[in-house]
Amino acid sequence: MNDLTRDSDRLLSDSRKLLVENRSGGRHRRVTAIGRESAEVRNRHRLKKLRNIALAAAAIFSIAVLTGIVIDGIGFVGIVLTFFALVAAAGLFSVYPRISIPQAGDLNKGTPRQMIARTELWLEAQRPALPPPAVGLVDDLGVKLDLLGQQLETAPARHDSIRDIRELVGETLPEMVQSYTRVPAAMRSEQHAGATADERLVEGLAKISDEIDSINRKIADGALDDLAVQHRYLGYRYGDGPASEQAGEGAAS
Repeated sequence: MNDLTRDSDRLLSDSRKLLVENRSGGRHRRVTAIGRESAEVRNRHRLKKLRNIALAAAAIFSIAVLTGIVIDGIGFVGIVLTFFALVAAAGLFSVYPRISIPQAGDLNKGTPRQMIARTELWLEAQRPALPPPAVGLVDDLGVKLDLLGQQLETAPARHDSIRDIRELVGETLPEMVQSYTRVPAAMRSEQHAGATADERLVEGLAKISDEIDSINRKIADGALDDLAVQHRYLGYRYGDGPASEQAGEGAAS
């Protein structure tokens, strides 16, 4: 009777822990992408896992069939072993290989688009260590980085903003987040030189977000200026512009 009571208490305790974990998102929360670039990287990684599972399943089936041909059937035991081999392969390749999270020192490498994808992946990995207000800013950064990546695809390779982007996204942003994570968690809410570490991080991320927004607008303004010049040229050359007005006046006289 005592053993039964202890087992019941243990089951109730385990159930309560599981309920708490489920309400909080589970012991191992699935990382969600903050931007399009990192989402594409994660989707390619998932497809690679599915490919590995399919290849492993094909190999296991081939071995089972060849074994059955050689020994004239694998029997019930062989079928069971094949089933467990398939389950094991699916479990293994659904977990491994894990997605590679770039190091902070590698964010500034490659093309601007690659830099943005690496930065988004790196920020996603840092979110669990950040305070809630900073997490919201990181999610907002993902949207602005996506917009920046789209504009950089059509911007000139030597655009004046490229250097600023590399310094801001590839250096300043990771250095600030790393400085914050180096502060012990128990001390991040303590006042130091007029502000807490949490407050300084949120303020810094907000400034970086505003600067990325400013760079986005600067690149867009350049494209809008080019469009305006082309529009004026078309009007001048083909009508509704100064040249067509002069031509019209000459014809009238």
